[in-house]
Amino acid sequence: MRTWIPLAAISLGAFMLLVDVSIVNVALPQMSADLDSSFTALQWVVDVYALVLAALLMALGSLGDRVGHRRLYLLGLVVFAAASLGCALAPGTGTLIAARAAQGVGGAAMMTSTTALIGAAYRGRERGVAFGVWGAVNGAAAAVGPVLGGLLTDGFGWRSIFLVNVPVAAAAVLLTRATVPAQASRAGGGRFDLAGAALFTGFGAALVYGLIESGERGWDSPRVLVPLAGAALALAGFVLVERRAERPLLDLALLRNRGFLGLTLGGLLLTAGAFAQLTYTSLWLQQVLGLGPLGAGLVVCPLAASAFVVAPLGARLFPQAAPRRPVGYGLLLIGAGTLVLRLVGPGSGWAVLVPGLLVTGVGVGLATPSLMSGALAAVEPQRAGMAAGVVSTGRQLGFALGIAVLGTVFQDRLRDFAGAVDPHVAFAAGLDRVYLVAGCAGLAAGVLVLATVRPAAGAAAATSTAAVGAGGAGGVGTGGVGAGSAR
Repeated sequence: MRTWIPLAAISLGAFMLLVDVSIVNVALPQMSADLDSSFTALQWVVDVYALVLAALLMALGSLGDRVGHRRLYLLGLVVFAAASLGCALAPGTGTLIAARAAQGVGGAAMMTSTTALIGAAYRGRERGVAFGVWGAVNGAAAAVGPVLGGLLTDGFGWRSIFLVNVPVAAAAVLLTRATVPAQASRAGGGRFDLAGAALFTGFGAALVYGLIESGERGWDSPRVLVPLAGAALALAGFVLVERRAERPLLDLALLRNRGFLGLTLGGLLLTAGAFAQLTYTSLWLQQVLGLGPLGAGLVVCPLAASAFVVAPLGARLFPQAAPRRPVGYGLLLIGAGTLVLRLVGPGSGWAVLVPGLLVTGVGVGLATPSLMSGALAAVEPQRAGMAAGVVSTGRQLGFALGIAVLGTVFQDRLRDFAGAVDPHVAFAAGLDRVYLVAGCAGLAAGVLVLATVRPAAGAAAATSTAAVGAGGAGGVGTGGVGAGSAR
């Protein structure tokens, strides 16, 4: 039994950081009323966490190779717990957003360490079992997040969704220190790519800032144009730095691999299409239909539940298949399911969401397991860690960009109806446009994967679990259903 205690310590942190991607959604209306927050501020409360995760995953993965992943994981737990306490005590929206960003720093340190720690702590059959359990925990986090958030918010107020992280993180620290051996994380040498890390972080922050501000200020505002121009310059600088770096965060040659690039972009659009819209769905459920936080959390559960059920069945549905088919078809289902959500109208009840959420969840369950395994199989084994970090970064960045873009779409649509009709009609019209854009993103991702990923790209997928475990920049789980070991 003691053999699995290190896995419990690692999975506990992974569960906590992934729950915090979605747990906030159902608490947004209560936060807004308590802190007198604007719509843009609410976007930042959700988005800054995913943005910081995306911006720092590759950088902290590289840092973990140098200082040791056990040490980085413990540091991440401490930072995450302190930031969660800051969120719980935040007197205003600005403080809450800053504390959520700090949560993202701790979460990135934890996420990038979990796969390396599991891969180093277990061998042979035990490693496969460990990654299977870890993937199931990631999936459970997606399913539990909205319901747990609803229970806590209904019973103890929105601050409790952050306060609960403190004892959980403390337990994870104690278990890790007691059971995860220091040699389970080999430190490496080489120069840390500080310039690349800074430029990529600046690129993500400036891009998301410009997109979020565009919803309130319009595309011609200097507070939109300047950040977007800064994002373009930071991206150009990142490319130049990575081409010359001795040990780059991102080997740009990976992006010349059509299969790997297609799967990475597919992962980015997966989270943008399947999960980013849930933030605005939750607002509709509570502000228009009058559901409480728990009710809103339960309504969106069919997506995560169907994904959780379908994910382990993917290998049976597509025996010996390369990732092109399960990922491509799964993304097409995500697009179709999200478009079905457009059935929502001014007089609709919550039940109208269920068919679309179920179809979307089936797509997520099909696509997610093969997405990572296929991406790793498309590259050389020695680049598995970097490849895992790139795909995980793409998925988190997709969620952050999805929140920003869909928020702008939503606000633009509301302005079209300002003062002209019942607010319920305006909200439904805004949701309709959100679902249209998100659905098209899913369909585009499916077509992209089917067009770029060759059938042979998954030939080595069976070995991907070991490759993930060996990779220093791992971190497979995201706001969706994680499945680190499924093919």
